[in-house]
Amino acid sequence: MQKTSPPKDPRLNKIAPLVGVLALAVFMSSLDLFIVNLAFPYIGRQYPGTSLGSLSWVLNAYTIVFAAVLVPAGRWADRVGRRRVFVIGLAAFSIGSLLCGLAPGVTALIAARIIQACGAGLMVPASLSLLLASVPASARAAAIGTWSAFGALGAALGPVVGGGLVQLNWRWVFWINLPIGVAAMILAARVVPESSDERASGRPDVTGAALLAACVGLTALALVKAPTWGWGSAAFLGTLAASLGCGVSMVLRSRAHHSPVIELGLLKSRTFSGAFAASILYYAAFGAFVLNFVEFLTGVWHYSAVGAGLAIAPGPLMVLPFARIVAPLAARIGGPGRVAIIGCLVNASAMALWYARIQIAPDYLTHLLPSQLLGGAGVGLAIPGLLGAGSASLPAARFGTGSGILNMARQIGTVLGVAALVAILSHIVRSDPVATFRHGLTLIIALFGGAGLVAAALLSARPRTAVSSQMAVDARPVPEPVTTPAACGPASRS
Repeated sequence: MQKTSPPKDPRLNKIAPLVGVLALAVFMSSLDLFIVNLAFPYIGRQYPGTSLGSLSWVLNAYTIVFAAVLVPAGRWADRVGRRRVFVIGLAAFSIGSLLCGLAPGVTALIAARIIQACGAGLMVPASLSLLLASVPASARAAAIGTWSAFGALGAALGPVVGGGLVQLNWRWVFWINLPIGVAAMILAARVVPESSDERASGRPDVTGAALLAACVGLTALALVKAPTWGWGSAAFLGTLAASLGCGVSMVLRSRAHHSPVIELGLLKSRTFSGAFAASILYYAAFGAFVLNFVEFLTGVWHYSAVGAGLAIAPGPLMVLPFARIVAPLAARIGGPGRVAIIGCLVNASAMALWYARIQIAPDYLTHLLPSQLLGGAGVGLAIPGLLGAGSASLPAARFGTGSGILNMARQIGTVLGVAALVAILSHIVRSDPVATFRHGLTLIIALFGGAGLVAAALLSARPRTAVSSQMAVDARPVPEPVTTPAACGPASRS
């Protein structure tokens, strides 16, 4: 009697276009996180007297609001329909991009960036939860690797794309999102199936999100202003105290609220909390590295925006090839957490190499290119590894919430890393600028190394099953998300 093979999951045929659309959204949001770095000098020239500290809020405002919106948006997506929230996010992001390009001044630009960040905060957790809900478990690791690789590629390509667009006009740094956003909305309606969590109820904690934004924003403000205020001044210490108060209040609300900003039960998982903590440190290093690199090339070696973008390009080219080997490598060495450890250490080594070779005389091929290539490989390994480790034990009903928390770690880390670097670069010594950038590299190496140590301590164990007793926030069995065909409209519940 001939054996019959088990029926093939029909969802496997739709994985490529589905992942493509969802990855396009995370690519766009990550690209916009760092694309403004090379636009800073051009924006500053149009609005004379604007300091690097002030311009950093064009980046920080986006990142802070992005972080605050992620988890409430993930919960809302679980409740009312993930595709619906995904498309709403794309629309808001596109509108914000249009307004950024039309901004008459820095204040208006920052306000438009907040609208952009709200859109990004809606679409990113919905994107990942749609991927987790729609892709069969057998193909999920590879899909997560591709999704996160595009996010890493977008972040790394930000300065490259920005360097080219500012030659036309710095406003094109934002307007480039419009055709991409419209295309993504059309494709989402065609190829992305709607899904939701039937058990989700209650309104997300908007007050908790505001407290989170205030906590991160006040910390960034204290770091950026510390060189002016003084590290021991009442203003600096008072701002940090206010930030701590907001953070404590947010945690207390999270303990009591039915739909908290941070679901503390998820953090009881060693793997999930490890991925969260390591991601904050990793992205603090990554955000500081990108700004440090751009400022060094344009300020010390006096590269043009296009030259700086081309100099950065080899690093991002390494991301995708290495991200593609994360899933098979994880299977070989015992889980994505171990891959993340390798990636963090490779990044720290790349920065140490740059530290050893950095000099005031331009010499790109021997002094920067090797660390660029090594750093790109590290990014390709670390980011998918961290996301894969954190996502591996998420129960199905917590896809939106868990993905929002993991992405929130990225934004918080980026804000803190950029703010810390701005504080360092504000003390640049004109007679020896390389010394200042070495201080920045010391910070970056310490952060990458710290991320690796946290990953080694908490993520080196072999992955556990998806719903563990440690991870589950509800002892009852968790049903699979309800998924409707792509042709159907969004869920009608509200």
